[in-house]
Amino acid sequence: MERRKLRMGMVGGGQGAFIGAIHRMAANLDGQIELVCGAFSSNYEKCIETGKELYIPSDRCYATFQEMIDKEATLPEEQRMDFVSIVTPNHLHFEPAKKALETGFPVIIDKPISFTTEEAKKLKVLVEQTKLPFALTYTYSGYPMVKQAKGMIRNNTIGSITKVTVEYPQGWLTEKIEDQSQKQASWRTDPKRSGKSGSYGDIGTHAANLTEYVSGLKIKKVLSRLSKVVDGRLLDDDATVLLEFEGGIPGILNASQVSAGEENDLKIRVYGKKGSLEWSHKDNNSLLVKWLDKPNQIYRAGGDNSYLLPEALAHLRTPSGHPEGYLEAFANIYRNFAYAITAVKNNKNIDPLFDFPSVDDGLHGMILIDAVVNSSENGNTWITIEE
Repeated sequence: MERRKLRMGMVGGGQGAFIGAIHRMAANLDGQIELVCGAFSSNYEKCIETGKELYIPSDRCYATFQEMIDKEATLPEEQRMDFVSIVTPNHLHFEPAKKALETGFPVIIDKPISFTTEEAKKLKVLVEQTKLPFALTYTYSGYPMVKQAKGMIRNNTIGSITKVTVEYPQGWLTEKIEDQSQKQASWRTDPKRSGKSGSYGDIGTHAANLTEYVSGLKIKKVLSRLSKVVDGRLLDDDATVLLEFEGGIPGILNASQVSAGEENDLKIRVYGKKGSLEWSHKDNNSLLVKWLDKPNQIYRAGGDNSYLLPEALAHLRTPSGHPEGYLEAFANIYRNFAYAITAVKNNKNIDPLFDFPSVDDGLHGMILIDAVVNSSENGNTWITIEE
């Protein structure tokens, strides 16, 4: 394959869509990807208008994802899209992902991977059959200092893990704004479009993925309490979950969207026998290292910090003291996914240094949602995770 930008087609992300714009900015950041077509909206006029804003020719703006995938597949190789980005609400994830894979296109998709676990299982089978790259945007795994923490734990820097805690408080759903035609709130609190869980399904899945990514341990049991704090809300807006990781290691997960005054304060702490690591989204360029028998240290992001591990340095773009954040973390997933597509096209191995969340992470996330909901509905009992 000649060196060129990869061509992206997008499903969803029309005018007024929050996450579609984030995906487009992230995909564009490293100059590896260009958007060439889209089925941006179920409203074709809105799709065309979105295309105009993005300088996409009208003949590459499609009325449906089916039409986009079918027509793009017939174009010459030097013109057609190379992969599909899916940025629709949860209930519209599965069908375009399924069709893209069946037609031979790699997929990158916003989390959660699907509406149900059964759909996720079908996507895993398709990925195994096609051997196509498949990525999921669990964004927080893309932060350099998260990768630093993961590497330090893998290297046994803080000793064997004794406990993991994670919290993810937001306050934006403290009032029942879904009744005020707030677009994001309307679908995220609707079980017909969001799924069986609200706060846990939306942000708790991010928190759970972060614990497993950083610690290298899988969650094996959960005991949860899901609450509907706001009267009349159809899905949980607050989640408290006890975790048990491999080896019986304990953990705690708190996810809330009714914590008034909070913005997006995701924070993880991993405790070991020699010390502990703490990372906060509010100060995402820092990693706090706390030792059992010596003063604390603060590791800082920055391309000129040579003490950082290769995993962190490979995902940094700026010198020390220059902020990197959400878009860059998102972009790391897109860039690494692009590297994987290019490697597969050239019959080369995918470099594990440039990792990204996979279909396995997506399926595991759905299984955890089922377990958390079941635990809460059945009297806050321990549920064993069945893969």
